[in-house]
Amino acid sequence: MSLSIRNQIPGTVTAITSGEVMATVRVRATGGQDITAAVTREAVESLGLAEGSAVRVLAKSTEVSLATGAVDGLSIRNQLPGTVTSVETGNAMASVKVAVEGAELTAAITRDAVDALKLETGSPVVALIKSTEVALASA
Repeated sequence: MSLSIRNQIPGTVTAITSGEVMATVRVRATGGQDITAAVTREAVESLGLAEGSAVRVLAKSTEVSLATGAVDGLSIRNQLPGTVTSVETGNAMASVKVAVEGAELTAAITRDAVDALKLETGSPVVALIKSTEVALASA
């Protein structure tokens, strides 16, 4: 299956915490980062997820935010440090590619944000992705 989601990071499930309807799934990405996904229990079951399962972490580029440094006091669990590898700007929006350990992410952010953060190739950033915006696919 081909997907339009550009951000696809391979990893391995390290923990699953199930609730009544939802579950949190912790994934160790191939680059060593821990990424948390909040998905339905039904998704965990239908994908056959268990500790040790190989998965792909999926996040739409519109769900990736960027910061110029680590952010404390924030509920967003997925904070991946990286370096900007390219910035393509349009009149209103921009596509920013970020190299993180073992993968590349794309963030679709406003041109105003690019300007305010002074983002350019080589800029250090932290990619932020809410757990509820992370999907999983069996590998």
